[in-house]
Amino acid sequence: MINETAMACVGGQIASNLVDHTSDLSALDSRGKWVVVVDFDGSARCLRFQDWRLGSPAEVAGTWRGPAVDGYASSLSQTQYVAAVNAVRDAIALGTLYQANVCRVLSAELPDADAADIVGLAALLEKQNPAPFASCVRVPELGLEVASASPELFLQRNGNSISSGPIKGTGKTAGDLSEKDEAENVMIVDLVRNDLGQICVPGSVAVPSLLRTEQHPTVVHLVSTVSGTLADSTTWPQIFGATFPPGSVTGAPKYTALKLIADLEPVQRGPYCGAIGVVDADADAATLAVGIRTFWLNRTRDAATLNFGTGAGITWGSNPDSEWEESALKARHLTTVAAGEWT
Repeated sequence: MINETAMACVGGQIASNLVDHTSDLSALDSRGKWVVVVDFDGSARCLRFQDWRLGSPAEVAGTWRGPAVDGYASSLSQTQYVAAVNAVRDAIALGTLYQANVCRVLSAELPDADAADIVGLAALLEKQNPAPFASCVRVPELGLEVASASPELFLQRNGNSISSGPIKGTGKTAGDLSEKDEAENVMIVDLVRNDLGQICVPGSVAVPSLLRTEQHPTVVHLVSTVSGTLADSTTWPQIFGATFPPGSVTGAPKYTALKLIADLEPVQRGPYCGAIGVVDADADAATLAVGIRTFWLNRTRDAATLNFGTGAGITWGSNPDSEWEESALKARHLTTVAAGEWT
């Protein structure tokens, strides 16, 4: 059965005893250790937990029975997705932007709403799809139930040092990665450099790693690292104001890409493509992941719907049908994992 106790599993720790919650990001500059979930639209849930211990979702998971892999409806059909890709390519041809991410949300009703503990799903993901920035958050009183197998670092902070690890370029093997993937990654690196440049000491923003290949379950990614030194007295609202939403899931220029995304995507992304992680206000430290490879629950009185986001970055060199297949590749393994059971 579902456990209705507020908790989170993130960074190899289990957080419990929720003592404060707010949508105000300035709370992250106060005190305590916060779990943070920020939706793609900027809606924030900052959760201060009193008790922290080492542990994993498997230790505290309740029952999970997932939907069938073929039980999901997509917010965009293949025809609609291909049309959206072509719309981005048209905008690139007009010179209004360089690239944009086009995403879709998959939704499926769960077979048993009472056997739907999101921590149980997180335990399955941990076992079958381990990820460096995996997390789950369960706060029923706020309608917040999220499980993420994110491979991507949004922001890491240690004092005044800050870095980001944008992913751009996905294939089944390293041989699938193309010049288009490399160009896409470099464009997003430039965008992240510009974002960090707004809050960092002039001249401190650097790219210590460019276009490295990382192997993850079922896929290979191109990853880069951008780092900098925060200007004195920089606040968390300022950090989010400069860097959010993450560049890798928006496009370049970011403002133009966001306007086009709003026109092309028929439903909100929710926590997908947002930020999930921990901010330790006492230690001036944080690790926040990009909310990709992420599931979230919506509940009514008698039913529960599982959502999962997937998408691809579109450039002039994109093949629309291939981009649809990339979005399907990213979803296929994880929806298969979610179809299982945890008891």
